[in-house]
Amino acid sequence: MAQSQRVDLTEGFVLHHYPWRETSLILEVFSREHGRLSIVARGARRPGSALRGVLLPFQPLLLSWYGKHELKTLHKAEWVGGVRFPAGHALICAYYLNELLLALLPKEDASGELFDHYQHALHALSHGLEQAPVLRQFEQALLSELGYGLLLSHTVEGLPVEAGQRYAYRLQHGLYPARERQRDDIPLDGQTLLDLHDGHYERAETRQQALALMRRLLASLLPERPLATRELFRLLRQLDEPANGRDA
Repeated sequence: MAQSQRVDLTEGFVLHHYPWRETSLILEVFSREHGRLSIVARGARRPGSALRGVLLPFQPLLLSWYGKHELKTLHKAEWVGGVRFPAGHALICAYYLNELLLALLPKEDASGELFDHYQHALHALSHGLEQAPVLRQFEQALLSELGYGLLLSHTVEGLPVEAGQRYAYRLQHGLYPARERQRDDIPLDGQTLLDLHDGHYERAETRQQALALMRRLLASLLPERPLATRELFRLLRQLDEPANGRDA
């Protein structure tokens, strides 16, 4: 028989929550040391519960829980503080990050590096940094964590990308010269590829092509997941709209 596991004061974020029974909540949590997991917060919906003002999205928490099954039981939650709550279009972007983690990240598969990327993205969004680079960099980090890391500096034949050339990205294969492009390949400029490799998003063309690339890559993964992707793509369409004069 599996023994009950107890975890004390580990860093985490609430990605989503929903009611459970009359007074409790089921939390979908992303933690640094234990990855994504489900936790029941008993009594959290009671009017006098101290948890009501703590279990909020986008806020860093120290979480303690126990349990030997997939659904853990929350023992304690402490607000760490120090992070602004994102507002306006940045709030939609932050919910988009949560949607991606819920849709694609396996449960109880820890990744401290991805956790750091998530924290950095939330901090950037809540402080008004340009949203498109934040989203694209997080998407790349998530794809890498899932085993779909992008090699953008060389073609599949090992040739270095040149700024003045055109290329085609083929899903599950990699980068090809434009002359070898097939119907479903994603067209990309050499300068865009170099910009993405170096994390530079100043060019409008780079932002537009990066959005098209990430949308196609994520779409190839999301349909296989038993989740409400309609809402996710509704958010993606909103992210296409200009925010403060910039594309997200």
